[in-house]
Amino acid sequence: MGASEREKIDACLERIGLKDRAASKAALLSHGQKQWLEIGMLMMQDPKLLLLDEPVAGMSDEETAKTGELIRSIAKDRSVMVIEHDMEFVRGLNAKVSVLHEGRLLCEGSRDKVQNDPRVIEVYLGRDSAKGHA
Repeated sequence: MGASEREKIDACLERIGLKDRAASKAALLSHGQKQWLEIGMLMMQDPKLLLLDEPVAGMSDEETAKTGELIRSIAKDRSVMVIEHDMEFVRGLNAKVSVLHEGRLLCEGSRDKVQNDPRVIEVYLGRDSAKGHA
């Protein structure tokens, strides 16, 4: 491995928060650290779009917060699409939210706009939830 490749790997490990675990086997990493490693492996391919499906599922609160920081950092220089059901995590990303229903766009906008949209409430929360949601 050349010096430039090593520098790229070290920069990626720094970005995903695993530089101090570079010598560790992946099996010994926490669940969150394994997720960050997977994100780092994708980042090494220099994608224009990073698609993440429920990236914080099963993570501790601390790991979830660090993952949010990582995603916001990545979104500064490339497109990131996150599929996520944890709306508090989505709020922290401070990004446009799109809600799909039966393969079609139902609503799009800020998290608050989407969460308060009557169609979203009816489809995803049910009519009874709408009463206490307003």
